[in-house]
Amino acid sequence: MIPFPLLPTPIETSYRACTIPYRFPRDNPKIATPTEISWINVFANSIPSFKKRAESDTTVPDAPARAEIFAKRYAGILEDWKKDPESNGGPPDGIILGRVREHLLRELGFMDIFKKVKDEENAKAISLFPEVVSLSDAIEDDTERLENLVRGIFAGNIFDLGSAQLAEVFSRDGISFLASCQNLVPRPWVIDDLDNFQTKWIKRPWKKAVIFVDNSGADIILGILPFARELLRRGTQVVLAANELPAINDVTYTELTDIVSQLKDENGQLLGVDTSKLLIANSGNDLAVIDLSRVSQELAYLSSDADLVILEGMGRGIETNLYAQFKCDSLNIGMVKHIEVAQFLGGRLYDCVFKYNEVQS
Repeated sequence: MIPFPLLPTPIETSYRACTIPYRFPRDNPKIATPTEISWINVFANSIPSFKKRAESDTTVPDAPARAEIFAKRYAGILEDWKKDPESNGGPPDGIILGRVREHLLRELGFMDIFKKVKDEENAKAISLFPEVVSLSDAIEDDTERLENLVRGIFAGNIFDLGSAQLAEVFSRDGISFLASCQNLVPRPWVIDDLDNFQTKWIKRPWKKAVIFVDNSGADIILGILPFARELLRRGTQVVLAANELPAINDVTYTELTDIVSQLKDENGQLLGVDTSKLLIANSGNDLAVIDLSRVSQELAYLSSDADLVILEGMGRGIETNLYAQFKCDSLNIGMVKHIEVAQFLGGRLYDCVFKYNEVQS
């Protein structure tokens, strides 16, 4: 694992992964800050849905008993952090809170508790892919088509089982992609640089884009892949960077490879668009957030000459890396699905972030 090559150097002073500061140097190291307590509670509220998924994991012997152990141990660690932020490898932040949860699950044999729902949602989304793409292709105006594709990314990003509230809605009612496209919060969004991005988009400047992708199902298949297909059609080489190991319902490198192979026709095209410039990379990541100071050597090699970096989803693009600076143009795009993030940004729950940073040459 090495630093992402498009981060400015020195990494140690120029890059901080977590967007929200959980504490400041003046804070007492032995007393949890209000922000730490708030986010510890966010992760505590997710325990029931994770326990339920783990209990039904048929690949794990004694899954219900092990799921109970996971729930008690993780809840205990979270309570320890409230009492002493320096316990259990703390003080906690968004990366540590997620890392400990995933470590506990894997230690108990739960390698991918969302596998079943991911497979089901991928199959549904694959069946809808031609319709979504045809609706996009029918829009003749370039800027209107781009906005439609962007709205598709936001709509797909709703499929996030890491949000306790959305996990409940999903298990009860399901989530409709096309309805979600129509029901996005109106512009202007909490961060809305779409007009600036559209201006650059028309000039067709990017030779190579790296997209850090997020969730399975509608997110990757109906949101990101139509957008990536449009980039390909405009001559941009596209690298899709996906997790090495499962985390929540995020798509993995192997799953994404399989999805793209199913969507390609016998000529290797995505509904008429050549995919010879489409690459899928293993990011080396195993969390729902990402620390770009550590990525796989494969991704680093493929990314070194990119001129556009896209971080998609709340975990990679908002909760981490929202203020990250790169040596090239960058785009953060995702939906706000935690009220704590909405409050930090001064926006609304389910608000949208479209943050474009153009590097002046």
